[in-house]
Amino acid sequence: MKLATYIGLHKRPRLGVVDLEQRAVLDLAAAAEAVHRRPDPSFSDMLALIDSAGPGLARVDELVREWPSEAVDDLDGVTLLAPIPIPRQLRDAMAFEEHVRNSRKQVEQRTGRPQKIPEVWYDRPVYYKCNRFNVVGHEADVVWPSFSEWMDYELELACVIGRTGRDITAANAPAHVFGFTIYNDFSARDVQFEEMRAGLGPAKGKDFDTGNVFGPWIVTPDELGDPHALAMEVRVDGERWGGGHSSAMHWTFWDLIAHVSRGETLYAGEIIGSGTVGTGSAHELGRTLSPGTVIELEIEKIGVLRNRLIKP
Repeated sequence: MKLATYIGLHKRPRLGVVDLEQRAVLDLAAAAEAVHRRPDPSFSDMLALIDSAGPGLARVDELVREWPSEAVDDLDGVTLLAPIPIPRQLRDAMAFEEHVRNSRKQVEQRTGRPQKIPEVWYDRPVYYKCNRFNVVGHEADVVWPSFSEWMDYELELACVIGRTGRDITAANAPAHVFGFTIYNDFSARDVQFEEMRAGLGPAKGKDFDTGNVFGPWIVTPDELGDPHALAMEVRVDGERWGGGHSSAMHWTFWDLIAHVSRGETLYAGEIIGSGTVGTGSAHELGRTLSPGTVIELEIEKIGVLRNRLIKP
């Protein structure tokens, strides 16, 4: 199923199930009230549903079968928010070799200095922690930060953790997944490249309001199937600029989950990004963005995440 956080007739964030054929969204809290005549705390928001685990999803299935008309909103009349407006933790990996190689070629051309991929990248899946409070959703305007002159997008697939665990094996990793969504990891490239020369980061190159975009919803694994078998594409003002396939991940999500959880608890409600697919950023192509540009990221079986980049 497709699970969304949205604002509809109630004028406050609601948790819903999206039906694309009907262009409708079922308000789960209102549906529980209509069918069972009592509130269900599991439907207060996406984190509450994740915490309710299997029993909560079973109750969602029941309400979807009932589909009470009084709890249905018109999908085209609602505002979709980020599926988890404030994740419990947000990490972003760098799992696509082509992206790493393309980016280093661009730096090499700009600086004249050879840029080899570090051996450590092949030894383990590397990642950094993002600012979980800078999250927005589908159709939200992304604000060009005042301290940057060079903005970029990044086309990524993101995994939402659904079951807490530690020292999770790659074989058991799928059992810890709640679902998948699209991630646009916006980057202030000039600041990012400058600050990372100090050996830390990225920091301000990634940390600015509206910089982490997720959506339009979370697709559960039973509907999505293999997350490593999905076509990915980016369009800028309607023109295809790049894309690839999740099968090209050098490090799978199962590798990422196993690595992150080594000696550390990985909590339900955390999000892990795949890193950028090859040609999934303008930087790799030697292209730049302008204020007012509309960026659309599309991933097979999930949908389209669309945002406009604005410069006040």
